[in-house]
Amino acid sequence: MKLKSLLYKKEQNEIIENIISILNLDNENSTTLYELDNNLEKQNKIIDLIPDIRKYFKVKNIIGAKEPEKCKRPYLSIIKHLTKQNYHLYYSDCRLKINDKTIRTKKYVFIKK
Repeated sequence: MKLKSLLYKKEQNEIIENIISILNLDNENSTTLYELDNNLEKQNKIIDLIPDIRKYFKVKNIIGAKEPEKCKRPYLSIIKHLTKQNYHLYYSDCRLKINDKTIRTKKYVFIKK
């Protein structure tokens, strides 16, 4: 039996690029955890990809796709595991100023391999 990574290479790349387009990265190819946590539309679009992810990827280590109900942020698990195939993912702490309130969050930067 062939590996899914060999059988479905094209479909996997399409799903990864779809996730990147859903994230709507800024001009630095980055997004923040705060933005992801507060944007239900992005979360739902990524969660809606789970059936295709299960079909085209090995989901043994992707808890967000395997058992999303057991995961606090299944969308983040999916993003981290799937994009690492085509992108280097770097993250760092950052502080955002929103309504005179300082919010500490993580900034994720995606760099194409």
